[in-house]
Amino acid sequence: MEIKDIQAVYFVGAGGIGMSAIARYFISRGMVVAGYDKTPSDLTRQLEKEGMLIHYQEDVNEIPHVCRQPQSCLVIYTPAIPEEHKELQYFRQNGFVVQKRAQVLGTLTCQHKGLCVAGTHGKTTTSTMCAHIMHQSHLDCNAFLGGISKNYGTNYILSESDYVVIEADEFDRSFHWLHPYMTVITSTDPDHLDIYGTKEAYLESFRHYTELICPGGNLIIHRGLEMKEHLKNDVRRYDYALDEGDFHAENICIENGEITFDFISPIESVQNIELGQPVPINIENAIAAMAMAQLAGCTAEELRYGMRTYAGVERRFDFKIKNDKLVFLSDYAHHPKEIYQSARSIRELYKDRRITAIFQPHLYTRTRDFYKEFAEALSLLDEVILTEIYPAREKPIEGVTSQLIYDNLACGVTKQIIRKDDVFDFVKGHSFDVLIVLGAGDLDNYVPQMEKLLNNQI
Repeated sequence: MEIKDIQAVYFVGAGGIGMSAIARYFISRGMVVAGYDKTPSDLTRQLEKEGMLIHYQEDVNEIPHVCRQPQSCLVIYTPAIPEEHKELQYFRQNGFVVQKRAQVLGTLTCQHKGLCVAGTHGKTTTSTMCAHIMHQSHLDCNAFLGGISKNYGTNYILSESDYVVIEADEFDRSFHWLHPYMTVITSTDPDHLDIYGTKEAYLESFRHYTELICPGGNLIIHRGLEMKEHLKNDVRRYDYALDEGDFHAENICIENGEITFDFISPIESVQNIELGQPVPINIENAIAAMAMAQLAGCTAEELRYGMRTYAGVERRFDFKIKNDKLVFLSDYAHHPKEIYQSARSIRELYKDRRITAIFQPHLYTRTRDFYKEFAEALSLLDEVILTEIYPAREKPIEGVTSQLIYDNLACGVTKQIIRKDDVFDFVKGHSFDVLIVLGAGDLDNYVPQMEKLLNNQI
């Protein structure tokens, strides 16, 4: 089915951050857009305001009539939806074109020049940075992002540009549907081992992804990754890192809450880059984003302006309160390397302050595979509060609980396990210097109320 033949689009799993970006794309094209999601959220409510029809009960009878025509309705589903889902089964059994979100993005990368960002971590921030630089430049871009850009209040940008910025997700090998014109690979630390089974299979998946880069395209890869790329069709390879590689930073200055550096590039070096979201971990993300934007044709001044005005992504080092009495922020970090980078950055920013983290582990399999690494990363902080594991798509695994992380935290760390439902009481009863909420589960839904409680305490 070609996009020009589509009159209606139905989403099985409408409320995910990635799915909602595609939903907004089809809404903007004037199509009927509908779907199912398990629970209402701020995102689904916003989609409803924008014109999407959403219901929250697994019921074939709730599917709108216009979405019951196989010849004109495209069905898009997320891998998080189980195969036995009644609505998904209905579409499969009645001849509908049923595609994963990544398949649809793959079609779009064939119609545009895809600027893709892949990696275990850093891809949401890097892709959002690149999209902002491009959108503010003479080139412009479309974008499908894995987080809500604070610059635009959305995870989707629509324009008449030939370029589309896409976050390339390795979960369920989704990024194998893409055909990048250029791609950044930020990291390949093993993850999703419930899908891949082994580290070797995970790395092989990234190797295959590099084979999909379009003829004459570019690979921009973080220096020192364990994976081995396999490039075809005259694809050019660049590497980057903080202080070495084809693209890197020099003269880094971190002081008074600001970060500046010089961007060193084989194309044109650019002095005095100022980070609009001054977090140390964002230096490398900015290097990768600017490298891809520069290779696409952005000018030095466009790079400077884009980075200076970049406002960040919701849930990515997202400051809610920031003053001399209290710092409160949330971060989506849910892999040990992400936790480590987040902890290291916040420690560098607040060297002499007491740092408390409330961490909700994400997935039983990830906790089982990496509980020692989680404990090691969290031990960089002064106090760690653990809640129960967020299961997402998984069923419990016997013996796998937050206690595994708790038992392996360093001796000097103040630690505690509490129920998620008791988080408000915990916040009410404690005073904090720096508090960060970590994880990719639903604990972030509590952050607005926590912010109110903390402001009242101040």
